[in-house]
Amino acid sequence: MIEPLAFSELTTMRVGGPPSAMVAPATEQALINEALVVWGIDEEWMLLGGGSNTVVSDEGFDGIVIRVLTRGIEVLADAGDGLVRLRVQAGEPWDDLVAHTVEQGWAGIEALSGIPGSSGAAPVQNIGAYGQELSDSLLAVDFLDYETGEVRRMDAAELELGYRTSALKQGLRGIVVAIELGLRDTRAEAYVLGSALSQPVAYAQLAVALGVQPGDRVPLATVRDTVLGLRAAKGMVLDPNDPDTASAGSFFTNPIVTEQFARTLPATAPRWVLEPELPDRIIPLDEYAGVGPMPGVRDPRPVKLSAAWLIENSGVRKGFHLPGSRAAVSSKHTLALTNTGGASAADIAELARYVLGRVQAEFGVNLQPEPVLVGLEL
Repeated sequence: MIEPLAFSELTTMRVGGPPSAMVAPATEQALINEALVVWGIDEEWMLLGGGSNTVVSDEGFDGIVIRVLTRGIEVLADAGDGLVRLRVQAGEPWDDLVAHTVEQGWAGIEALSGIPGSSGAAPVQNIGAYGQELSDSLLAVDFLDYETGEVRRMDAAELELGYRTSALKQGLRGIVVAIELGLRDTRAEAYVLGSALSQPVAYAQLAVALGVQPGDRVPLATVRDTVLGLRAAKGMVLDPNDPDTASAGSFFTNPIVTEQFARTLPATAPRWVLEPELPDRIIPLDEYAGVGPMPGVRDPRPVKLSAAWLIENSGVRKGFHLPGSRAAVSSKHTLALTNTGGASAADIAELARYVLGRVQAEFGVNLQPEPVLVGLEL
């Protein structure tokens, strides 16, 4: 055990009291060994990586924190299929990993530049931005299972990755020890084309910023620089000189509703129709209607809404704060709640509740918080 630090020193939101105790393993084997010791103690425990997606109460955490400080990027054997396979330690800072892959000419996560946090935390949220998600490149994780105390390899499909969620976020207990990625090796084509090119640009805003069409490929370094610029303009790149970056990034996820509900919103509300994820259905033979959908059965069509639009159009503007509070909506982006200096976790929670209430009252939509909340209720 080491002397515990307050969460206000360990998280990007800069709020929260200390835990009861802390361990900070810096190697893979130490992480496994110390986790097993902690799990053998009859106390609550929690993981902490980069602290960019965690907001802890002012009282702190009555338990043991496992702070993951492991580092390392290993190139695995070439599969010969145009992919380079990487094994990345859980504590490796995510953006350091992205920068390394861009330098090496490996495409697949370049649009995820600037996202704070650790690589081991990336599958928990299935991080995504500007048309890419971790699920596009994740092959597997090495997972230390809380129930068995054993490390097992879990293929990406087993993690049930979805929009900002996974089995890891929905109750699967344990620790991601390392992640395995499959990225496109563009070094060979760079000899011909003169530059390592990105995956096809899949996000309209990014395409506009790059001056290309969706589906075009551009130099990897150009994509990274452009994404960093877009994120910085929204206060989403950590900068000690920018108070808007003292946040947990996007505090609310974009809600997914039914197509029928989406039609009740103003026509100006942005929306994206998603492909439905339908459960398997057992159809009695005497009801089977042949190939194709059953007569009279309409598949549900989920629609994703813009949480930022809902917040702003509920009357909560950029820079908004409650009287006397040091918590504020970012002056650059309504999805982020920020600590303007000396805010408490209670201040952040009070502001979040206010935003939730305004959106619910105006549009009937229940926004969901994106960060992990410890000791806080909204």
